[in-house]
Amino acid sequence: MGALILCEDVWKVYRLGDVDVQALRGVSLGIERGEFVAVMGASGSGKSTLMNLLGCLDTPTSGTYWLDGRDVGRASQDELAELRGRQIGFVFQNFNLLPRTSALENVQLPLSYWGLPLREQRARAAAALARTGLSNRDRHYPSQLSGGQQQRVAIARALVASPSILLADEPTGNLDTESSQEIMEVLARLNREDGLTVLVVTHETQVAAYAAREIVVKDGQIVSDRSAASTQAGRS
Repeated sequence: MGALILCEDVWKVYRLGDVDVQALRGVSLGIERGEFVAVMGASGSGKSTLMNLLGCLDTPTSGTYWLDGRDVGRASQDELAELRGRQIGFVFQNFNLLPRTSALENVQLPLSYWGLPLREQRARAAAALARTGLSNRDRHYPSQLSGGQQQRVAIARALVASPSILLADEPTGNLDTESSQEIMEVLARLNREDGLTVLVVTHETQVAAYAAREIVVKDGQIVSDRSAASTQAGRS
């Protein structure tokens, strides 16, 4: 079986005035279906640029990126939007929930663009909330939920379209320690029980420890790519 994500010699160069900024420099990377991967790096390391590319929010300056066998660099803007909507579920640090909309309606929102019957949209949204343990909070508004519960609603919203990949960008950045552990346990369970491919961007070693594989980015290059077992052994 081919890799779900495959990058070969990917460069991303931004033009700032008269200066070319090399955000990524020759990145090659493969991620198989069902992996749980943490991407780490300091501010300015290139990890956010890498995740934007993997999330089809941007395209490489050179090199190739295949997502599920499709060359992302050759995709039109409409095709990229389709890939994002169907293949990738996004979870962000700030939750990005609509404040005057219930948890169920927030989760249901991505399906409103698909033309599905309203009953099916609600059923899918309810099932996604159940996967994150929030069936009893479906009618609550974000202001009535804790930070951890809001992030679980955001995870359910990312799941509702049945994506191939869940891409979480600093998902615990606004949470306390207990809530962070709960969120990471949800992501680990989705990976373990549902076989969902999970990529987490983080600067916290405690968060990265939940992943089976840790990739470290520095100066636009991958400087370390190893299993969690070897990473934890090196820290002990």
